Parts: sequence; structure tokens; C-alpha cells
Amino acid sequence: MQFDRKDKDDATLLMWYKKLLYPRMVEEKMLILLRQGRIGKWFSGIGQEAIAVGATLAMRPYEYILPMHRNLGVFTARNIPLRRLMAQWQGKVTGFTKGRDRSFHFGTQEYKIIGMISHLGPQLALADGIALADLIAGNENATLVFTGEGATSEGDFHEALNIASVWKLPVIFLIENNGYGLSTPVNEQYNCAQLVDKAIGYGIEGLRIDGNNILEVADTISRVAGGMRKNPRPVLIECMTFRMRGHEEASGTKYVPPHLFEEWKEKDPVACFESFLFAERILNDELLADIKQDFKAEIDLEVETAFNDAEPAASAAIEIEDMYAPFVQVPVSPRSTLPAQASNSRFSALRAHLISTMASTLSTHSAFPMQPAEQESKEVRYIDAISDGLRLGMQRYPNLVLMGQDIAGYGGAFKITAGFLDEFGAARVRNTPICESAVVGTALGLSINGYKSVVEMQFADFVTCGFNQIVNNLAKTHYRWGGKADVVIRMPTGAGSGAGPFHSQSNEAWFTKTPGLKIVYPAFPYDAKGLLLAAIEDPNPVLYFEHKNLYRSLTGQVPAGYYTLEIGKAHLLKQGTQVSVITYGMGVHWMLSYLDEHPELSIMLIDLCSLQPWDKAAVAFAVKATGRVMVLHEDTLSSGFGAELAAWIAEHCFSSLDAPVMRCASLDTAIPMSKSLEELFLAKSRIHETMTRLLAY
Repeated sequence: MQFDRKDKDDATLLMWYKKLLYPRMVEEKMLILLRQGRIGKWFSGIGQEAIAVGATLAMRPYEYILPMHRNLGVFTARNIPLRRLMAQWQGKVTGFTKGRDRSFHFGTQEYKIIGMISHLGPQLALADGIALADLIAGNENATLVFTGEGATSEGDFHEALNIASVWKLPVIFLIENNGYGLSTPVNEQYNCAQLVDKAIGYGIEGLRIDGNNILEVADTISRVAGGMRKNPRPVLIECMTFRMRGHEEASGTKYVPPHLFEEWKEKDPVACFESFLFAERILNDELLADIKQDFKAEIDLEVETAFNDAEPAASAAIEIEDMYAPFVQVPVSPRSTLPAQASNSRFSALRAHLISTMASTLSTHSAFPMQPAEQESKEVRYIDAISDGLRLGMQRYPNLVLMGQDIAGYGGAFKITAGFLDEFGAARVRNTPICESAVVGTALGLSINGYKSVVEMQFADFVTCGFNQIVNNLAKTHYRWGGKADVVIRMPTGAGSGAGPFHSQSNEAWFTKTPGLKIVYPAFPYDAKGLLLAAIEDPNPVLYFEHKNLYRSLTGQVPAGYYTLEIGKAHLLKQGTQVSVITYGMGVHWMLSYLDEHPELSIMLIDLCSLQPWDKAAVAFAVKATGRVMVLHEDTLSSGFGAELAAWIAEHCFSSLDAPVMRCASLDTAIPMSKSLEELFLAKSRIHETMTRLLAY
């Protein structure tokens, strides 16, 4: 192995050797502890240290690095105390995740390190978002993200590189090619001669280097990072190395031909650099012994101290509370007395009834403050209320970025962002490639680096392509290590237009069971604007469901200025004594139409507005008021959100019930295109039959 010291003085080279040796000695200690049964698992990076250490030393300390399982050298080179790392590995309360996640699955803003999740590939897009934030802010920073040769097979790899290339993001994508993904050799992972060849497909620079040569790694990363700070662009670097131990210690290495260990032993990064320093007379036996003795004493002390740290105190209240970033919402009043929300006399009467009854019953749930009219309101469509909310959000938060397919010049598939490009500029209103996973990951990266974002799913159905990022990254980031996931995802949803199985689904129940997410579903223009602005304000991830069939068919009075509604509060739309109907979204409008057709019925109607959190007090009030309950929603029956409502009512309000809770939902089928079949599918067609059974019980 040839080392080129260039202009590095002896002190620098010796410091680099110490940085390289330290994680090796930590690992050797871990292997001893593993054999002693004092720790339960270890992912070894022995043989690969030069990549982690060299790359970290080449980056500026305030630039983000996103490492993988075997990159202990990233953490130690950034001077994270071993005691803290050991506490993390042991699940101690003093660890970065307070015992909630394992090994290097954590982030730390103090050291500008963002760890991965077990799905590997998703972190690549986070690097895109971090770099995008720097690019928009005008910071001349580079971002470094690690991946393995196995994870290059994931779609997230392609999506992240594609976005970085199209947007010219200053990201170094570093592949540690160590020969095996667990036991799968590279010839079963990809069929190109070398992974760096993939760079040309994205129109970016690609480099292949000796990953065991710390000077080559550091010099290459330093040169590349320096270039992209001045001329932002992504670069792909393939570092050739070898994993000298198993995927993790329990898996062993029997699947690896023995001769490979002999070949790569000669290329050991620590031993080779050590020999170079001996040849340069920078290192000698006595100095080496002193260094190792000092390191051993420090490692032993730090490890044993961490073993004595406290275990997390199990508290259900704390665990539940920590699923969300602390946030006390203070709703911003529209400061006007609003007339009817819908443009017809029927709903005007309902709203007036709401205002008159809420003061004595559910006053805390009212979103319509009785104040002197000070803010102009006007009749707008549901779609325009959403657009206006987005515009005001962009004006109020200069760090808010909109992302989605066709949202810039074209204005989005439904024209909600028409004109936004001219008003706010291409940096903040961004057309994305068709890659939902990377876009959601980019949104999370933006949040990590100080930005807010609203992502538009062109149709809610397409969210499946970004599902992992939402339920495993966005939802869990704050709980795991206190990170921010300040992201809103707009979900144009619902059937009724004959769009078929892939443009019509009501998929809110996929997410209502995922702790860490908030979910809102406005039924009226007033709510659509107020809840969207509340979602943007909230530092937690919020899924914002908006029914496509209401876009241009529903109008209502909406204040012109900025206001927010409280997430988690329901609206009482109508008082009644016979049955309480609990619904949301299009179900509200189906029920209002049904009540018009059946004036003889006395129905209490609750619009949930929010599904996570949801208004348990309002539901309990409705149950106690009538003793009979119908839960109505557009989603399919089995495991729809109505099942959760019905179960909660049965558990907590059983003594108030005079009949079983009845669910009225759509058929347990995919959504058909044919109008007649779609009408049969939708819950609307079963409202009368369900109501008749409920009243007859």
C-alpha cells in the first residue's frame, strides 16, 4: 500500500494514526465483552476503519455525516465520548436514544451525525434534504452519506442519487464495498463491473479508491468536498475494502473463502499505516506502547462507567408523550363571526345551531369564536382554501419548502399551487422526479437542517411508494433520538369520480395506527385552511387528507387572513336525540344530504376533523346524548378507522349504549371504475339500511 503524505506534517499524521487506532481498540474490547456475555450483539467494522476515520477527518466539524452500522470511526473521530456510545449500545438512559433504539440508530445535532435505520437505503435521501437546506440557505457546505454495496440494490439508492443529480445537491455518496451483504457476495448483488460505473447513469462524477488507505480516503474526500462547496453537485465514491468479520458476530464467516482473509489481512488499514509511520520515523515501539496503554486505560474506564449508568425507568406516560415533539398549539383566531360554511341555507342553519349549543356543551371544541368582525371573509371553494392556506404558510415561514410532482410551473395536478413558482421562486417550490420515497426522505432531511416542508402526493394512493419513510423515519425520529420531523404530506384522497383502484383509495387507516404521526381530514373550506396552517405550524409530521371531489364542488365562507384550528378537536354539526353519527371527510356531506332527505329524524352529527389525535371527549358526549351510534366513513369496512372508534366506544361508553355501535363503510373490495359499481362500493349506498337497523334495535 502506497501512502502519499503530501503536505501533512508529522504531528498531523500521528494524530490521524491515533484516530485510526482508537476505534480498532474499542472494537477489540467489544469482542472480548461479547465473548464474556456482557454485551449481546456487535457489528464489526474491523478492516474498514480507514474509510470512516479518513472521511470524517476530511469533513468540516459542522457538516453533516450520515454513517452506517460499521462506521464507529465516524463517531470517535467526531470526539463523541466512548462512555456515551457505550451507554447507547447498552440501552442505558444516558445513551442517545434512552434505550429506545440500538447501536448507531441515532442522530445527534451536537456532533452533526445522523444515523441510519435498519432499512439502510432511506438515509440517502435524508442527505439530499440536508444538502438542499444548505443550498437554499446559501451555506457552502458538503454532506457525506455512507451506504454499503448491498444497499445500492435498493430503490432508495436510485431515487436519492437521481434527486441529488437533478437538483445539483452537494452530497458525497460513499459506498463501502466490503464484498458481502451479510452472506451475499457482490456478484449476486449487481451485474456491473464496478459500482462506480452507476455514476454515469445519473450524470455525476464517480470515483473508485482504496478504502483501506486512510490518506487516499481523506485526500479524495477533502478534494471532492472542497469542490462541491463552491460548485454544488453530487459525487459518487466507491471505497474498496473488506469485512474481516461476520455481518454481526453471531453470523460467522464460513461463507467467505479463506484466501480472501489472507489477501486482505495484508491490506489491514491500521497495520499498513502503522508501518508507514514507522518507516517515516514518526512512530516507534515505545511511543506505540504508550499510545496503546493510554487508550486501553481510557477504554476500560469509559466502558465500565457506562455499565454502571442507569437503565431507563419504564413509564407509559413518558413513552407516549415522547412519541411527539413538544408543542402546545395556540389556535390563531380568524377574528370574525362566520356565516354558513357551505353555500346553502341547510348548512347555514346547522352552523348557527352549532354556535348556539357549543357554549353549554362542547364549547372547547368550537372553532368559531364569537368576536366582532374584524377580518374579511369571502366565499371560496374548498380547493382555493387549501391554496390560500399554502400561500399564507409560505409567506409566514420563509424556511418552508413545497415539493411534489408538477407543482411548480404547471401548478400541480389540481392547480393548487398555480402561481406559486412566480411568487416564491424555484428554490422553495420544487418539482420532483417521480420518487415518493426520496422526496419524503428529503423532507425529513430538510427538517433536520432547519427547514419546514409540505410534500404533495399527487394522489393519496401513490403514498405506498413512500410508505417506509413515513412510518419508520418520519413517525419515529423524535421518539428515537429527539430529532425534528417538521413535515406535512398533502394527500388528495377519495372516490366518486370513477377513477378506479389506484386514484380513489381512502387510505387514512394505514397511518392512524402509527404512533408519531398526526392526521387531519377537513370536510369544509374553513377547516381546510385552518387545519392546513395548523399542520404547517406543528413541528410533528402531519398527514393532511383532502377529498378531491370537494375541490370544486364545495364552497364556504373563509377568512382572508391567517388563522389556525386546533388539531384533535371535533365539530358538533347538529344536535339530535335519536342517533349520533360520527364521521369525517366526505362522510359528513353524505350525512348532511341524508338528513335533508329525512327531516323526521333527530340526528346528532359529529365531524371528527382530526383522526390522530381524535376528540374522545366529543365522541363520548355524542354517545351519552343519544345512546345509539353510527360510525360512518368512506374507507373499507374491515380495519378502517371506524373499527377503532367502535372499539373505544364499546370499552369506554358501554353503559351509555342502547344498541350496538354500527359501522357504515365501503365494501371490502378494491375501488371499481364503473360509476354503478363505484356507487355500490361506497358507504353512501348503505347509510339508510344501517340507520334503519340501528333505529330498530
